[in-house]
Amino acid sequence: MEQPVDTGPRIELKVPQGPKVPQELWWSVLLEGIIATIIGIFLLYEPIATTILLIQILGIFWLVEGIFSVIRALIFTKNGKWKLLSGILSIIVGVVILMYPIISPFIVLRLLLVFIGILALVNGAVIVTSAIKGGGWGTGILGALTIVLGLLLLSNSLTGVIVLPWVFGVFFVIGGIGAIIWGIKMRT
Repeated sequence: MEQPVDTGPRIELKVPQGPKVPQELWWSVLLEGIIATIIGIFLLYEPIATTILLIQILGIFWLVEGIFSVIRALIFTKNGKWKLLSGILSIIVGVVILMYPIISPFIVLRLLLVFIGILALVNGAVIVTSAIKGGGWGTGILGALTIVLGLLLLSNSLTGVIVLPWVFGVFFVIGGIGAIIWGIKMRT
């Protein structure tokens, strides 16, 4: 009769199961989805009034954040000059947005479109470069279309400003519904 041979310590392999999401956070995902869906519906139904309201809320946020940044810069002097500059700029932007509630959404949206246009140009150039280095025709066409999108946004930003609230509305509704579904799945 043979005796079992001890081969030393045993190694157990653990199979990763993906990121674990705390069950306590399901309600925050669900709430975020509900709020995003409501904002999206308002942006689709009443885009001008909703955009003005959202920009005003953003202005209040920048004003309050700027005040706290200035206070932190005066109390904590490490890197204080950058915090102070950031705070002062936030206060100025917040005050301007709150003083001019009708034209500030167009200015903010136009700046956002310029940023998106520049980002599209840069991303398109990177994609085209990748296509030239062997990424394929599909990659090259995608890069060219991204560059065209960037040029359109930069050359005709007024149309983009008018259309952007509806685009955001669609994204908010779709993302909100997705977050609601995900929050319900997290709960179960």
